[in-house]
Amino acid sequence: MAQQSDFHASLTERVREARTSIAAIQVSDGRHLTGTLWRSGVVVTSEQALPRRDEFRVALPGGSSATASLAGRDPGTDIAVLRIPEQPGLTETRAADAETGAPALALGADRSGEATARLGIVNFAGPEWHSLAGGRIERRIVLDLRLGRAEEGGPVLDLSGARLGMSAFGPRGKVLVIPAVTIDRIVPALLKDGRVARGWLGVALQPVAVPESLLAGAEDASGLMVMSIADGSPAAKAGVVAGDIVVSVNGTSVRRLRRVASLLGGESIGSKADLRVIRAGSVLSLQATIEARPVQ
Repeated sequence: MAQQSDFHASLTERVREARTSIAAIQVSDGRHLTGTLWRSGVVVTSEQALPRRDEFRVALPGGSSATASLAGRDPGTDIAVLRIPEQPGLTETRAADAETGAPALALGADRSGEATARLGIVNFAGPEWHSLAGGRIERRIVLDLRLGRAEEGGPVLDLSGARLGMSAFGPRGKVLVIPAVTIDRIVPALLKDGRVARGWLGVALQPVAVPESLLAGAEDASGLMVMSIADGSPAAKAGVVAGDIVVSVNGTSVRRLRRVASLLGGESIGSKADLRVIRAGSVLSLQATIEARPVQ
């Protein structure tokens, strides 16, 4: 019984401490989204859930509210940053790494900014990965818990109160954590430039099987078919056409879309990309110069 009481006290204390880092972002008359006060004057939230506006009303801890202005957004890592007036007395929470099987506390906000809480475990804590939008995320962290749509974007803590990161919905409704280390890397760029520059070829791709007759030249059983090409894009300038099957970029097999995304980080801008493609039964080599992804 004593252990159960201690566990209960630990949970309630963590929620009590974290209340000062939670905000409710009003996104419509009847809908809100949770934001995390990452540091004084800075709110982070889920980019995919945030409407495309420049200003939002935010309910803050203690019953106050403020107008927040959009500082920047990065679809690649699902991070959006809002600026609010400086919050005196806000204590920055230390960061921690996630471990598979460890308890995790996902916090959210109701419409007035009061805290909500969900308890689960870290279902999986894996290595670095790349999103389909090209963002590099330092750890793949999956939580075994249910999360309300309005709670997305809130802080995720371990039982010591250290911050694992920010909650976000992944494919098939899985609850992911954008790690604190990723947020700490992306936030300064968004505050400075409003975006994170990444490489761009300008093609829409679809995984396909390589015809058996071309396996020897392709060196892989799968590739990515070019479904469409943006006008004036690097791929268009290189002579790529719809229907081409891309089998490698710079000698690296690209049978998965994430593999291409991993090759198009900010450091790739201005570099050459050697594309090996199948067209009309032949294997061709084309060269594109990677450009910065246009602002959307």
